[in-house]
Amino acid sequence: MKSTRILLMAAAACGMTFAQPAVPQPIVLQNATIHTVTKGTFNGSIVIKNGLIADVGDKVLAPMGARIIDLSGKHVTPGLIDCHTHIALDSTNEGSISVSSMVAMRDVVNSEDFAIYRDLAGGTTTTNLLHGSANAIGGLNVVIKMRWGSDADGLVMKEAKPGIKFALGENPKRAGQGGQSPFGSGAQNLRYPGTRMGVEDVIREAFLEARQYQAAWKDYETRRARGENVLLPRKDLKLDPLVEVLEGRRLVHAHCYRADEILMMLKLADEFGFRIHALIHVLEGYKVAQEIAAHHAGATTFSDWWAYKMEAYDAIPYNAAILTRRGVVVSLNSDDPELMRHLNQEAAKAVKYGGLSETEALALITINPARQLGLEGRVGSIELGKDADLVIFDRHPLSNYAKVLRVFIDGELYFDRERDLSRRAELETRKKALVERERQRQEQEKKEREKEKKEKEKGPAPEGARRPS
Repeated sequence: MKSTRILLMAAAACGMTFAQPAVPQPIVLQNATIHTVTKGTFNGSIVIKNGLIADVGDKVLAPMGARIIDLSGKHVTPGLIDCHTHIALDSTNEGSISVSSMVAMRDVVNSEDFAIYRDLAGGTTTTNLLHGSANAIGGLNVVIKMRWGSDADGLVMKEAKPGIKFALGENPKRAGQGGQSPFGSGAQNLRYPGTRMGVEDVIREAFLEARQYQAAWKDYETRRARGENVLLPRKDLKLDPLVEVLEGRRLVHAHCYRADEILMMLKLADEFGFRIHALIHVLEGYKVAQEIAAHHAGATTFSDWWAYKMEAYDAIPYNAAILTRRGVVVSLNSDDPELMRHLNQEAAKAVKYGGLSETEALALITINPARQLGLEGRVGSIELGKDADLVIFDRHPLSNYAKVLRVFIDGELYFDRERDLSRRAELETRKKALVERERQRQEQEKKEREKEKKEKEKGPAPEGARRPS
C-alpha cells in the first residue's frame, strides 16, 4: 500500500493520472425479518459496504448513493454452510494407499460443476470439500465460497483453516479388500487395513512416524540456532500435514459411524495430544455424547438418514438434538449435491425431532459449521464486520414452502430467482441453436466421409484419363 501511494505521488508530480478502482455501490436491505442467529431475530435493515456487513439493526443510516432494496415480508439469514461435501471435485479418493495426506482437494477443484449453481440457489454460500473415505488418513480439504462464474482459485476461501480427512469403519477397510471396490470399477489389490483394529493401527503408526519427523526438524532448528553446521532433514509431504495436526495448525475431520470407533478415535487423539475438530456422520454419537463433549469435538451429521448401510442401522433423527443438549457443537451436512439444495429443511427437522428452538436449528447450518471450520469470525451469522454472505427467503427459512429469492456472497449478488426464471426461455433458445449447429456440423462431416469413401472405392484414375465430374 505504501509503495502504491509513492507511485501515485510520483505520477501526479509528472502530470500523470491513474484510474482509481471502482468502489462497489453500498446496498441496504430494508424492512426484513433478520435472523442473525447469534444476536436474535428482529425486523430491521442491513447495510452492505465493500463486501462486508457495515451495519445491522432495527434502524440503520443508509450511506450516500446506496441501493435500497425493500424486503417487507421477506426473511434474511446468514449464508448457509455445509461442513461435508464432495461437489466440484474432479476426483475424490486416492484409494490405493492407506495414508494419502500428501494429496489435496484444492488441486482438483472443478469450477464448472453445475452443482455449485444449483446449491447456491438453495442458499448455500460456503462448503467444505473433503477427500473421500477410502483411506484411514485421507487428503487435505479445501473450503470454497459458491462464487459461480469464478475460476477454481477464485472459489477458494483462502482465510479458512487447513484441514484433513480421516475415515474409520467399513469404508477404509472395505477399500482394502480384493475384488470389487466401493470407490470405483474393477478389481483392487489387497491393501492393509482389512479390519477396524487395522484402521486404528494405520493412524497410530502414521502419527508415531510424524512425531519422529517433527523431532528431527526441531533438532535441526535447535542446532542451527546454535550455529552448528547440520544437514537439512528430508522433506516428507505425507508427514508435513500430520505434524501440523500435532501442532494444532490443521483441523481433523473424521468420518465415523459406530460408538466404539468414535471412542477409539477420541482416545487416539488424546494420546497424541490433538483434537478432532469435527466427527463426520457420527450417527451413533448420541450413545457417547458425553465423551464427545469432553473431548471438545464437533459433530456434523445427517438429520434423519438411516439404514443405507450396516453402520447406519442405529441412526436416529434425535441425534443432532441430543448432541446439542450435551454441549457439542453440531452441524447438519449434505454429503450430497441434491441434499445441499435444501439444508434449511434439514435444519427444520431438528425442531420436530428433539425440540430445538428455531434459532438453534438455524445454527446447525450457519454458525456451528462455521465454528467447525474455524471461520466463525468471518461467516455464519449476521454481525457487524462479517462477510456479507446473505440469503433472502420469501418466508420463514424453516418453512417447507420457503423459497430462496436472492443470495449475496461478499456483498455481490450471485443468485436472483426472478432473473433465473426470466432467462430460462432465452437460454433454451440458445441451447436449441447450439444443438442445431452441432447437428449440421455432424451431417456435413458425414457427407464428407461418404464422399471420401466413394473416391476410394473408384480407385485412382487411369493415367492420362479424366475422371468425370
